[in-house]
Amino acid sequence: MTIKQSFTAGDIQVFLISNLAELLKVSTDEIDIKEHLENYGLDSAQAMILISKLEKLLGFQPSPLLLWHYPNIEALSQRLSEEVQEDSPIQKTGVTSSNANAAPSVLDLSAEAVLDPTIHPGAASNLPVGEPKNIFLTGGTGFLGAFVIRELLQQTNADIYCLVRAANAEEGKSKLQKNLQQYAILQEEFNSRIIPIVGDLSQPLLGVGSEQFQFLAANIDTIYHSGALLNYVFPYSALKAANVLGTQEVLRLACQIKVKPVHYVSSVAVFESTAYAGKVVKEQDEFNHWEGIYLGYSQTKWVAEKLVKIARDRGLPVTIHRPPLISGDSKTGICNTHDFINLMTKGCLQMGYFPDVDYMLDMSPVDYVSKAIVYLSRQKESIGKAFNLQHPQPAALKMLVEWIRSFGYSIEMIPYQKWQAELINNVSSVDNPLYTLRPFLLERWSDEQVTIPDLYLQARRPHISCEDTLIALADSSIVCPPIDSQLFMTYTAYLIQSGFLNIA
Repeated sequence: MTIKQSFTAGDIQVFLISNLAELLKVSTDEIDIKEHLENYGLDSAQAMILISKLEKLLGFQPSPLLLWHYPNIEALSQRLSEEVQEDSPIQKTGVTSSNANAAPSVLDLSAEAVLDPTIHPGAASNLPVGEPKNIFLTGGTGFLGAFVIRELLQQTNADIYCLVRAANAEEGKSKLQKNLQQYAILQEEFNSRIIPIVGDLSQPLLGVGSEQFQFLAANIDTIYHSGALLNYVFPYSALKAANVLGTQEVLRLACQIKVKPVHYVSSVAVFESTAYAGKVVKEQDEFNHWEGIYLGYSQTKWVAEKLVKIARDRGLPVTIHRPPLISGDSKTGICNTHDFINLMTKGCLQMGYFPDVDYMLDMSPVDYVSKAIVYLSRQKESIGKAFNLQHPQPAALKMLVEWIRSFGYSIEMIPYQKWQAELINNVSSVDNPLYTLRPFLLERWSDEQVTIPDLYLQARRPHISCEDTLIALADSSIVCPPIDSQLFMTYTAYLIQSGFLNIA
């Protein structure tokens, strides 16, 4: 059904302000209609929820890409109001085989991997650094970033200067504290060592201004760069500023006044090219192939890590850490309930069906990933190396389904195409998380017309070796917890206790 004259741009604007504030758990007064939506840090799931709510309001499903093409509430509201007036509303890209979201064929990632030639450690003083006194960190309001902060506070005596988007330092400090608190890792005794730096990863000089940039360049000893805009439906061009150019600005900071080691959180997604399907890729292997990387996020991680490696080749000390999908804390079960794994699990439970696909649960618990990053970054022999934080013993999706059945659930695994049909025909309410994920799950990308879930089939995936990483961790007490009934129990207990899952 198409509604043509019921909603003005003003009506849609009020609706978007209210729903964006609800998603972000902030007041409507904190939403600026002229602010770029990407600056609010919407993840893929939140973007899909917003799109689904717009569909309910307007009677047709806008493309997720509109959140990028019309990047603020004012422009988006005006565009949607125009569509409401037209005979042919915006294509329902979430359920068609449209190529609207296809990666631009002209995009050459190797041509994007060019680091500003002025970024070179040669002009900076190269003083030996022992224990860092001041650490600069990006991504501190994210899931992994929170746990990295915890590890740095526990393993060092340094002050942690955290880049954060905020109106002022007070709001920035509050954001960082609330993020640590929601994962139950806020430690009041370390509070004074967390110092907010108001800025923006997507802006030149990290949005802090030249004076503060120079202050940081002179005083910071070590950098942990884990910040990135994670969105699986936005194209490369929408994510480039934060993920690629932001990395370049971090490298610029590292090379000015004095050399500062950079510990960069990359992703196993750098090996998503179809050239690596079925092949073993090791930590120190080059990843020169980018063809067949369709997701904009993965493309930005490929380019950003290339920039880090260029800086390394110019003499900057770096370590590179590549996590897979990150799961909850193995001790407490606390996790990001809005991540893809949890939303899919809850949705499939409500649906009664899981897709019978060849998926491996290669997720690594966040406490393992954060401990490994901080430990490895503090070893001299790690400099210049990359580490794959892949789970050493991934488990098949069928293992998760069997665990769920042990709770008394009647769950079927059905062929993927049949599961997709069930999703289209029988999941019709926002009460099921899969409803909001339908554009994400059903959109067909690229000339191959593959869906995002298709990209994660084992036949398309490389075998990520973490042998060097395990050897490097051998002298520590850090061990990746096995994916077994104990881990599932820990996660399930938290999801039930938090109200995310209702196990009857």
